[in-house]
Amino acid sequence: MVQTPVGAGKQKGISNLAQAEERTAWWLLLPSLLVLVAIAIYPLGRVFYSSFTNERFASPGHQTQYVGFNNYQTLLTFTIRAIPYEIDPATGERIYQNPRLFLRRLDTPRPFDQVRTFELFGNRYVLGATNARFVNAVIDTLIFTVANVTFTTLLGLIVALTLATKFFGRNAMRTAMLVPWAIITVVSALIWEWMFKSNRSGFFNALFDHLNWADGNIGFLTEPALQLPSVLMMDIWKTTPFMALLLLAGLSTIPKELYEAAEVDGASKIRRFFSITLPLLLPTLAVALVFRTLDALKVFDLFQVVFGERRYSMASFAQDMLISNRDVGLSSAASVVIFLAIFIFAIFYIRLLGVERNA
Repeated sequence: MVQTPVGAGKQKGISNLAQAEERTAWWLLLPSLLVLVAIAIYPLGRVFYSSFTNERFASPGHQTQYVGFNNYQTLLTFTIRAIPYEIDPATGERIYQNPRLFLRRLDTPRPFDQVRTFELFGNRYVLGATNARFVNAVIDTLIFTVANVTFTTLLGLIVALTLATKFFGRNAMRTAMLVPWAIITVVSALIWEWMFKSNRSGFFNALFDHLNWADGNIGFLTEPALQLPSVLMMDIWKTTPFMALLLLAGLSTIPKELYEAAEVDGASKIRRFFSITLPLLLPTLAVALVFRTLDALKVFDLFQVVFGERRYSMASFAQDMLISNRDVGLSSAASVVIFLAIFIFAIFYIRLLGVERNA
């Protein structure tokens, strides 16, 4: 006679119950999954598909065709060439050719346009691209993202550490901190645009003129060298409270007993920060960095309001290709590049900060 092992029936019952709970969980998640497919996965797949076609927006007579990687080649093909020069017999100085004309004379399948020139090891080089506007948009967006995330993280951490301590009026300060973040981006951009006006009617020009620091005619939003720092200041002012709020939430989860024990052991505040606060804050910091980087990489409204078609971010370039040029394929390819950039940054943060190990 075969005997059933002791507890086998009980284990089978538990297994059946677990399977039933799993099936119930899937049925409960099904509506959310359908909504996710409808509003996220299908549109994303549609953008990927369109990026391989020559589809046009609002063009009924146009025949959409598959063009392979042609849109990506148009956006991402670039070259770096040393600019030819001649020696001036009289002065011995180098006389460089016009970079734009030099690129146009190159025997290449696609014509290159000048992005920018730079000096390296005593020679002058030109960066050319088949779509200079997009390459400039990528460079500006990456600079904007790195600088923005760096400053908002540092300032947000300082604000969060300050608001985590007890002092008179802390609750009022926590509320006031959120005011810049609560203001609509378009409204805050218009406010800052007035402050950055290129004459004495602008706040900063009036202030600098009053302090005799400048003549009151600084073109913050018209001079190319000052445009990016100006929009950076706008966005850092607005988004630092968001970073501080996330980090403040992470700080509130750290047990106070750890700080008390470290203080008893004689650890300084700096030692406590690097030994307790920072390691335990890493998972929250990773999430905050992912959110902030995602927002910075897909920045659109700030560039659109302040610069229009004078200077692009990657997102505003994609919008311009869709609305102004009606080129769905090129706009979709630019959107895919933005998606991949965000995805790579997110994976980089997770692996760098070891969120999975610390979770």
